[in-house]
This record gives sequence, structure tokens and C-alpha cells, in this order.
Amino acid sequence: MKKTKILMLSLFLTVALFMAASCTKKTAGKMGSELLPVEGSPLISFRILLNFGSASDPAGKKGICQLTMRLLANGGTKTLTYKEIQQKFYPMAARVGLRVEKEMSVFIGTIHIDNLDEFYAIFKDMLLDPGFREEDFIRLKTNQLNFLEKTLVGNMDEQFGKEILNLMMYENHPYGHHDSGTVESVRSLTLDDVKAFYQGHFRQGNITIGLAGGYPADFPTKVADDFAVLPEGFDPLLELPAQRMPDGLEIVIADKQTPATNISMGFPHTIGKSSDDFFALWIACSHFGEHRQSLSHLYQKIREERGQNYGDYAYADHFIQGRRKFPGTNYCRQQQYFSIWIRALANSNRHFVLRQALLELKKLVEEGISEERFQLVRKYLLNYTRLYAQTLGERLGWQMDSRYYGYKDFLAEVQERLPKITHKDVNNAIQTYLNSDNVYIAIITQDAEALKNDLIANTPSPISYANPNMPQKILDEDLVYQTFPLDIIPEKIRIAKASDFFQKTGIPNTE
Repeated sequence: MKKTKILMLSLFLTVALFMAASCTKKTAGKMGSELLPVEGSPLISFRILLNFGSASDPAGKKGICQLTMRLLANGGTKTLTYKEIQQKFYPMAARVGLRVEKEMSVFIGTIHIDNLDEFYAIFKDMLLDPGFREEDFIRLKTNQLNFLEKTLVGNMDEQFGKEILNLMMYENHPYGHHDSGTVESVRSLTLDDVKAFYQGHFRQGNITIGLAGGYPADFPTKVADDFAVLPEGFDPLLELPAQRMPDGLEIVIADKQTPATNISMGFPHTIGKSSDDFFALWIACSHFGEHRQSLSHLYQKIREERGQNYGDYAYADHFIQGRRKFPGTNYCRQQQYFSIWIRALANSNRHFVLRQALLELKKLVEEGISEERFQLVRKYLLNYTRLYAQTLGERLGWQMDSRYYGYKDFLAEVQERLPKITHKDVNNAIQTYLNSDNVYIAIITQDAEALKNDLIANTPSPISYANPNMPQKILDEDLVYQTFPLDIIPEKIRIAKASDFFQKTGIPNTE
């Protein structure tokens, strides 16, 4: 409890310091730019970054940011329909990508220099002179509703679990809804709502123009002049409430007929990439569960030794996969969290693997990592991060994120900072920011009531293997995992039907 209070105080202080630092990134109310000229490159990469996202959705209009941005990226201009734009983009091998997150939205495009003028003329009109046609609005609104009602809860259980974890961590918080909103709110949105959101937020001070590649020397000035038609003004940095730490093990189970169980767990912490301590915590989490890396600890324990699933990972901060397995960019946020992702596993082994993950987290907190492992993982991260920015778009994305974090070049900072991190620094970061006692746990599974009863009763959970010749060392270790006690209060377990999620804001009414 004492540690929880310290963490909560740190959360308040971190948010305040971050807000003060963030205000210095560019002159308030002025359009920003990030330029990465690459002489001789035949490609030009665009990133039009907006300093608002789904956390700016007004009350009663959750999903309006996503719908508005989609109408720009996947609708027409005043002079071209969406179909006509597609027909013009196809021979250019061009497209406009979109990402909407909590505090950032970004439009992305890459084009060959031979097609730059033709592409840009359409691209700028998509953002500056949108058509806002009723038929596009209906099409995209329907797609957004179908995603919330059917795709996410019906076919994307791994992502579904992560979204439940987000709902748990951020109840009554601007982050506390899916970026696509809720079924209730999206149904109520009108085309006038979209136009009003666009007019209220598409202002010069909310925009950073990113360009990379072999663009003409005068091209950035041309783009800036074009975007100067937008009204002046900006959205101030969101004032976010403190993140609430879980009190013990708080569990939400989405009850669904499914042959596999998905688990996501985590809790808020006080640091992000702009903090000195982040680099040490990053090493610890890379050791514990680097994304899609087979030598991480959880991957070895759950997948390699026991063949339970495809993979198991842990993250020091908010992680969205970009190209291949590398972290994506332009997903920055003020408040961060630690999380563990347990990918789909057999329902029969769900209780065992939940215990296993929590016991391994407990060991990490109590024992730290060894000197040998520290040296190995630090060297790995030094080399792995050199692979992060392989394309123009990735280089530009990391340059834009670097400004957000307060660095000239975050990836260069990694090369400077990591060699200075000590084994002691890493174990101190583990002790300071991680714990195994206060954790939010999101589970998607069938027969939720049976799992709830087993968890409360601490029923032994022996694991079954298809391989009859498992090593005795593994079997002996399993005896410890299957009886590891979880201190769970019945009132801290909530069950809701999977189909009830994302209908309204927050966790659905539970049993």
C-alpha cells in the first residue's frame, strides 16, 4: 500500500513536469515542421501530424475524431469523389494512410518524385478542402460501427484483450474509450458533428508538417503556404487526471464462446521515453518480454519450454507494432503503463499460465535480473534499435517523436544512454516501477464463472501436455506454478458478456 501511494504521488508530479516540458516543443499557435532532406532519394514521405486524437472526443461524441479523420483519408474532396481519387492514386502506386491514437493523429503518404506534384495536389485537398459527402459519411460510419460491434469483439480477441485492459486502467479518463468510440455514441454522430470537429480542431497550431526524402528545395515552403489557409489557433495540451493504480489483482473477464483464452495485464507507471529512468526499465522489460523475440524470459518459459501459445511479451510503455515487428511511431502519449501480453492459449491451461506469468513477474520484482543477462540484453537493444528506422517514413516518424520526447534524435540518444546504464540501475528501476501485487488483468475466455470460482478458491491448476516426455525439471517447476496462490478478492473480479463491450463508455454492467 505504501508503494502504491508513492507511485500515485509520482504520477501527479510526472504529469505536471511533462506538461511544462511539452509546452516548449514549438511556439504555441504556430504550425510546426520536421524536415529530413535526403539528396538523391527518388522518394518523398509525408507525415501530417496533428496534436489531438481520440482523447479529445467530447462527452457524448466518442469516436468523432476517428470518424472525422477517416472521412478525410477515405472520403473525397470538393472536386473529386473518393472513387475518383482511388482511380488517380492507383497508377501512381499511392495511398494515404491514417492513424488515430489518444493524443495524436497522423496522415501518411510516400510517393515517387515523378508523381509528386500530382499526388500532393490531391493529398492537400483531402485535408484542406474535404468534400464531406453524405454517402461517404454513411459508409465510414457504418464501417466504424461494424468494427466495434462485430470485428473487434468477434474476430480480434488479442486486440480485444488489450482494449479491455485500457478500459480498466482508464475508467473515467480521456483515454478510457476505444479510439473508434462506442456503439451508442457513433450511432448518434451526424455529418454536422464531423464538420464541427474538423473546423474546431484543424487549425495551424495543431499541425506539424513532416517531409523526408528528395523533395525540391522550395517544396516545404509551398506546403507551409498551402496549410496556412487554415485558421490560426491550437488545442492546449490535455490536462489529464492521475492514473489510478489497481488495488490488488483487479480482473475483468469477457465471457465468450471461444476455444482459446487471451490475457492482457498491466498497470500505470510514472515514466516515458523522456525520463532518465526509462532506459533502465526498458532493459528490464526487454529481458522479460521483448516483442516477438524468442530469447525473452516469458517467451522461453511459456512458449519454448511448454508450447502453450505463439508468444508472450512485456512492454515498458505503450506499444503499437509498426512495420514487421518493430515499434510504430507517432503514438506518443503523456501517461504510460507497463503491460504483459499473453497470446491465445488453450482454455484448459488458462489458470496455470495466468499463475505462471504473475509468479515470473513476482520473481523479476524480488530478484531482478542477473549481471550476465543485463549485459546480453543491453547489447541486444543497442543493436536492435539500429534497425528501427530503415525507411524514410520510419526515419521521419522517429524524428517527430524525438521532438515530443525532448530529444534531438531519440535513437541516437539510445546509443549514448544505454552504455551508461548499469546493472544496479536496471534492478533499481524494477524495484521502483514494477510490482506483482497490484495488477489489472483482462481475460477473454469461455465459462467465465468457472474460472472466477477457481481463481477465488485458488484451486490447483495442473497443466496438460501433448508431449508425454516432458523433462522432469519442467514438471517439477509446474508443481510450483499450479499452486502459486493468487490473493483475489471476489469483488475484484467482474464478468461481462463479450458482446456488451464497447456499446457504451467504460466496462459494461457486470455480474
